[in-house]
Amino acid sequence: MERTYIKDLKEKIGEKVKINGFVQAIRDQGAIKFFVVRDVTGTVQIVILKGAGGVFEEAGEVSLESVVSIEGLVKEEKQAPGGFEIQAENMEILSKAEPELPIPVIEEKSGEPTDISKRLDWRWIDLRKEDNLKIFKVWTELEKGFRKYYDQKGFIQIYTPSLMGTASETGADVFKMGYFEGEAYLAQSPQFYKQMAQASGFEKVFVMGPVFRAEPSFTSRHMTEFTGWDFEISYIDSHEDVMAEEEKLLVSGFKQVKESLGLEIEIPSIPFPRISMEDAKDKLSKAGIKEGRKYDLSGEEEIELSKIIKEETGHDFVFVTDWPVEARPFYHMRYEDKPNLTKSFDLLYKGLEVTTGSQREHRYDVLISQAKDKGMSIEPLQDYLNFFRYGCPPHGGVGIGPGRLVMKMLNIPSVKEVTYLPRDVKRLKP
Repeated sequence: MERTYIKDLKEKIGEKVKINGFVQAIRDQGAIKFFVVRDVTGTVQIVILKGAGGVFEEAGEVSLESVVSIEGLVKEEKQAPGGFEIQAENMEILSKAEPELPIPVIEEKSGEPTDISKRLDWRWIDLRKEDNLKIFKVWTELEKGFRKYYDQKGFIQIYTPSLMGTASETGADVFKMGYFEGEAYLAQSPQFYKQMAQASGFEKVFVMGPVFRAEPSFTSRHMTEFTGWDFEISYIDSHEDVMAEEEKLLVSGFKQVKESLGLEIEIPSIPFPRISMEDAKDKLSKAGIKEGRKYDLSGEEEIELSKIIKEETGHDFVFVTDWPVEARPFYHMRYEDKPNLTKSFDLLYKGLEVTTGSQREHRYDVLISQAKDKGMSIEPLQDYLNFFRYGCPPHGGVGIGPGRLVMKMLNIPSVKEVTYLPRDVKRLKP
């Protein structure tokens, strides 16, 4: 018999079906046993009667989270979850679980929740929870929405290497590799190679892949490895074009999540609010938030600024623009009339930075000058700088943290909880 997914059972009332799944709950009432069986689409109650032959005896061997295949009749039952149940006629135990689970799949509402560290130690069991499954359905639909937009607008996907001969960002937060003759690093971003694609005439590209940061990842927003979603576009007039592109991309992603999963999320309206870094600091100062990070926003400032913008505009997103050169990489374009400021931005969503973007500097001589201003040696950068020696369109782009988007979309406290297998300073397993 062909398998039926649990979500389709309501169309099969009065028919015999076969389902496969995990046994989520067991209730034994002597002459009758009740199972709750879960597959990737939902749960259903199974009724096993004592007079049903060998299936009743076999049911007595089943432990919580065992994997079973059950055949039986779908019957309407108003008292059952969903209004129907399956009366079992045959059952096969496909994989028997050990009787003592290391962590519960169904948390007791009255008890203490399982510690996050222990849950991550047993991640494959933790992921069986319905809420955790939903997280990765949101990831899937969000990416579908992004890809739908990229396809409509003629973007080309490129697959950039994770091994680089030059650190892709300024700062010391890089993983050095000892395998190669010269220095090698794990990529902090696909930035250089997205820009190479502009010099190659690709005009619109996107990248989805791993990003590595050797930074102290002890916060709810940081990891040593995470997934980055990037795009880069040519022939722009300023970073305003990049922000406008990202707005439409995010709306496409949010619509896909809401329509496909029925998730109660707000589709952001366009345009998103914009505020310069200088004005943001002024607003925060007037609100009594005074941080010592002159050229950056602290986590507290991001939270408070988002609250202010939400109160003023009703919007969950805000672009913070015009960052000082001290806070940005050498390749961010600077204003001609304000050389201390860059044509760059961060995008905050519900109090958390989810994007960094800018117009890039595409002029070879200016790039060299800006790298020297940053105290950088030109020789290690020469392969990158060569991209701009033989013509390159004006361009810009973004790096997006989808994990942070999903985290805030679902109001989950840590980005690690929305990551399939998080990696931080202390975690390399499972």
